[in-house]
Amino acid sequence: MTPDIAVLVVEDEPVAADAHRAYVERVPGFTVAGVAHTGRAALRLLRTTPVDLVLLDLHLPDLPGLEVARQARGSGLRGDVIAVTSARDLDAVRAATSAGVVQYVLKPFTFRVLADKLERYRHYREALGDGGPASGQRQVDQVLASLRGVDTGALPAGLSEETLGAVVAALQGTAAGLSAAEVAETCGTSRVTARRYLEHLAESGAARRAARYGAVGRPRVEYSWRALPSGG
Repeated sequence: MTPDIAVLVVEDEPVAADAHRAYVERVPGFTVAGVAHTGRAALRLLRTTPVDLVLLDLHLPDLPGLEVARQARGSGLRGDVIAVTSARDLDAVRAATSAGVVQYVLKPFTFRVLADKLERYRHYREALGDGGPASGQRQVDQVLASLRGVDTGALPAGLSEETLGAVVAALQGTAAGLSAAEVAETCGTSRVTARRYLEHLAESGAARRAARYGAVGRPRVEYSWRALPSGG
């Protein structure tokens, strides 16, 4: 039996760290080797704990995440890196790639998004096998393609990342719950469209549903953000 892939979760926000841990533990073939809330704590764990993969927040209170990755590499510590961040600057993506990051996940994300990245990483490790010489260019291309392969559909058909981001921002922008009509007004979409995105977030666990009772008539459904992975 192939041993589980050991993952170190590095995230300074406790709620987000708990969510990341829970997400990893839901994916078959992966186990959480530890959780660190600072860069220095991550480096200490890497020195003492066998780790295959680091789920690394790029914005930590003591060291930048990329500096953690560089120090780990410079010290000969093993463990590939999946960067987790809300930074959308493509220069940050390039810097992460130069630091040896194999995948890049934007916050906020759902379980399906992270599960897809972890599955791609598992296929990558399987493609590498026990190492040794490649049979040729085709095999090398196949190994790399297992990481960069076509997206398996983190979002249902008909939903876009741009609109999802707007809906998430609307929920995160208020402590109170919002109805589909209120989200639609904020995001400039139809109520039906807003409800589709809200239901997707609720089904993925990123938002919660609740009934809002008024003075008269039927209660309305409202949605609120669960404060899953954010910040960083």
